[in-house]
Amino acid sequence: MILVDDAGGEWPMISHAPWNGCNLADFVMPFFLFIVGMAIPLALKRVPDRLMASRKVIFRTLKLILWGILLQGGYSHAPDKLTYGVDMKRIRWCGILQRIALSYLVVALLEIATKSFQANYQISGRFTVFKLYCWQWVVGACALIIYFSVLYGVYVPDWEFTVQNAESPDYGRHFTVTCGVRGKLDPPCNAVGYVDRILLGINHVYKHPAWRRSKACTAKSPYEGPLLENAPSWCHAPFDPEGILSSISAILSTIIGVHFGHVLIHIKDHTGRLKYWVSMGLALLILGFLLHFTNAIPLNKQLYTFSYICVTSGAAAFVFSAFYVLVDILDVKFLFLPFKWIGMNAMLVFVMAAEGIFAGFINGWYYDDPHNTLVYWIQQHIFIGVWHSKRVGILLYVIFAEILFWAVVSGILHQLKIYWKL
Repeated sequence: MILVDDAGGEWPMISHAPWNGCNLADFVMPFFLFIVGMAIPLALKRVPDRLMASRKVIFRTLKLILWGILLQGGYSHAPDKLTYGVDMKRIRWCGILQRIALSYLVVALLEIATKSFQANYQISGRFTVFKLYCWQWVVGACALIIYFSVLYGVYVPDWEFTVQNAESPDYGRHFTVTCGVRGKLDPPCNAVGYVDRILLGINHVYKHPAWRRSKACTAKSPYEGPLLENAPSWCHAPFDPEGILSSISAILSTIIGVHFGHVLIHIKDHTGRLKYWVSMGLALLILGFLLHFTNAIPLNKQLYTFSYICVTSGAAAFVFSAFYVLVDILDVKFLFLPFKWIGMNAMLVFVMAAEGIFAGFINGWYYDDPHNTLVYWIQQHIFIGVWHSKRVGILLYVIFAEILFWAVVSGILHQLKIYWKL
């Protein structure tokens, strides 16, 4: 997430796809949800007290939501703006942690409710794991049915909005978007955005959607740039990539991760585990690509389509299997220690690095001019200046001055037994 957020502006191929398609950044959220799902069966291997376990899950969910609103609701303007505070009339209610919280809540409570004898159950057939946890797949199917019903069944009328971003040259302008359709998956007239505008209010939706980098909106596509004078009205509109309806379909990514965690628990040999993971990952990839390339359901992160779920979950299956082979079978652990340290203090790194809180603090100490900061100096003189390329310099800055730096910090905190847990 640090890589794609902080280097994506200079490297569009790793940033979010403007609409349909799947770039490197589009794998981050489903990978989050997948690994959250894998962790749930391990954390809830045995549930001696369902009520107490449910309370812990609910309390952790509330903490995730509160942190999500604080970090992505608009209160913190780090790292470049030395101000804070948010107008409650325009606060963003959705976000990364809120989506993780919803998926975690649903799947963890489902795991607790269906947990009985499964932890000690011996696998006797290829589909036993599916049968053993069939209710979780039923819930996943229900979430998908709700998503499809709304996405393709809800009528999206014409809608209006006023640009609320004070920094935009179009601030205060009023636009009308013509729709009057049903079942469309294009940027202006999809049901995902309509649900958010109705339930959340358009002022509480994310104001910098990736679609602004599309060819219809800017001449600099796929880079960010000023909007075209004749850009369609929807190019000026907000849209939330972590909205309500797309979060319902996102639950399925976590359920798939839970299934992989169940395989880890019930199947004891490496070969058996890898057969399950690789075969299911391959099936998901094939199904997802078929849906996309036949134009049945396009890959789209912002809508969190079913093909997108399949492709990203299949990719997560292969990436996890590769790490499993390297670390657990071949015992190549030393190279992956930085990832282990970051993972053990993931919340700290997310808040301080991915959300720019630490960089915002450093930028608060400047010399003469607010833009003359340590962060800026390091970028310009150590990375960009040496390579004489902003693109290469920013990429190396993110890798070494952010990711590697926080890996070292996390490693030191691990040695001191200091962890930030929710």
